[in-house]
Amino acid sequence: MPSPCDPQHAPAGDVGAALMMIDSRLKSIQDGRSRTDPEQQELVDQFAASLGPGGVDDVLDGACTLIFMFMKWLRMAHEDHGKDVIEYVVPNLVATMRMMPRSVPPETIPTMAGLVIAAGTDLSPSLWRKQYGYWTEAEMTPLEATAFLLAEHINRITEDPDFATRLITEALTRSDEN
Repeated sequence: MPSPCDPQHAPAGDVGAALMMIDSRLKSIQDGRSRTDPEQQELVDQFAASLGPGGVDDVLDGACTLIFMFMKWLRMAHEDHGKDVIEYVVPNLVATMRMMPRSVPPETIPTMAGLVIAAGTDLSPSLWRKQYGYWTEAEMTPLEATAFLLAEHINRITEDPDFATRLITEALTRSDEN
């Protein structure tokens, strides 16, 4: 019986915008800045304000698509070594989020872990989340942090600081060509 959270039923959203936000965070960390500089944050805020309500939903769906794609890659990489992606990625992710209480309030961690587990079991994180209602404002930064932490994890295990961004960019290019 097909799941209502099957990825084929999920909107992809604005993956490009979501990737731009995640890549911007990755670059700031790689450049040795632990925080986003005020000018960069202002640009991100202006971009978000320009989206309007439908655009924000598209970026949320895009972030969920990133989580799904990152977890799909991680699942395949772990399976190649006979390991379970949930067992190895989720505890690490949750432990990292617990160390970020200002960005990821403790009450949002179960939802973020649920998104990752949904993606790790080949379900749409977006559709999984929507069954519990609309996104809350308190979940916006944790959602971004979840996508960021997965991208950073991929970059770390591949020893390539741009691998996760390139992975998505190449997938988007291939889908445009088809």
